Amino acid sequence: MLPRVRIIFENGALKQLAASENGVLGIVATGAAVVDMFALNIPYKITKFSDLEDDLGITELNNPGIYKVVKDFYDEVKSMQDIDATEENTTLWIMGVADTISLANMADIDNVAYGKAMIQAAKGALRGIILKRTPAPGYTPTVTDGLDSDVFTAIDNAHELCEWATNTMNAPLFAVIEGRSFNDDADDLLDLTTKKCNRVAVLIGDTEPGANAAVGLLAGRIACSGVQRNVGRVRTGKLNISAAYVGSIDVSLADSAGIHDKGYITLREHVGRDGYFFTDDLLATDSDDDYNTLMKRRTIDKACRIAYNTLLNELLDDIPVTDAGTLTPTYAKSVETLVVNDIVSNMTNNGELGNDPADQDDKGVKCTIDYTQNVVTTGKWNVVLKVKPRGCNKYIDVQLGFQAVTV
Repeated sequence: MLPRVRIIFENGALKQLAASENGVLGIVATGAAVVDMFALNIPYKITKFSDLEDDLGITELNNPGIYKVVKDFYDEVKSMQDIDATEENTTLWIMGVADTISLANMADIDNVAYGKAMIQAAKGALRGIILKRTPAPGYTPTVTDGLDSDVFTAIDNAHELCEWATNTMNAPLFAVIEGRSFNDDADDLLDLTTKKCNRVAVLIGDTEPGANAAVGLLAGRIACSGVQRNVGRVRTGKLNISAAYVGSIDVSLADSAGIHDKGYITLREHVGRDGYFFTDDLLATDSDDDYNTLMKRRTIDKACRIAYNTLLNELLDDIPVTDAGTLTPTYAKSVETLVVNDIVSNMTNNGELGNDPADQDDKGVKCTIDYTQNVVTTGKWNVVLKVKPRGCNKYIDVQLGFQAVTV
């Protein structure tokens, strides 16, 4: 076995009740080749919407599916960053695939031509992968549990793919899948809280009526949000869209609550606020899972990347030891400090961890190394790393009444 640094994710600690590098995403979507400019099954990197046509030759006419998902992405990025098109500098990876390729195929870890190829080409830079399909005309979906059955196979495949990227490439990853062919009935949907796929989100809802999902819009909101931030956060502001539909139904009449309760992300309105918002940032897992939302997943994944990068410097290094062959307390403490300082600099100071501002000692992270480990005999020592996520105001109850009047 090669020398390595491995991060092992703990789960069960939170006991929950029932554009920066943080937002580098890759999109795998149905497309068509453009002669001498854009080939299928090849990953491309762009940084602004105009690159789509200028560099890849992709237009709304020759690639309507890719065009829409990328336009939705950059429209939301521009809205979030308050910039014009000439100032865009948000990296996005794109891969086009044939219309015969299913969502499940895109995410299949055993198929090296699609999602896996993009992850490898990006060399660990991707934080999330987005899957969208536009089948050939005449395609008839097999609707099971309210969606094209392809979606549910893709969930399992995407989770396995993301776990592979995390454990093999040390590049933690999440996936967002288009909830295709929604039959407009939330009651029919498979309950995603019964699954254990805490690296996968499914979006239902689009900017136009039909059975698709605006995954580019969600990707744009993710790309410009801190890892600790819920994509449905009202204070962030409305989505940069003028209409919203859930399946074929206008969002104002849709059962957004029922879809949310089944573990999906969808669109909604808020009374007293103009525009449209995401309902939440749920992942396809149960409510007791520490990583049941994108904000928790992205937070722990960022901590993982930082700790890996810091500890990698210690790999195969010669270190001082005691007469018993154990780590010296001074060395162990120095490594603890390195890890904590790097996470504080890159997360706590950015407001991405839930430290108490009133407590100077609360940095939102704790690192502990047991210096009694015999490193001479085993060549191994274990690190315990804990980070504290920020909270999220999901339910606010107000007791309202008249103030008693003293006569």
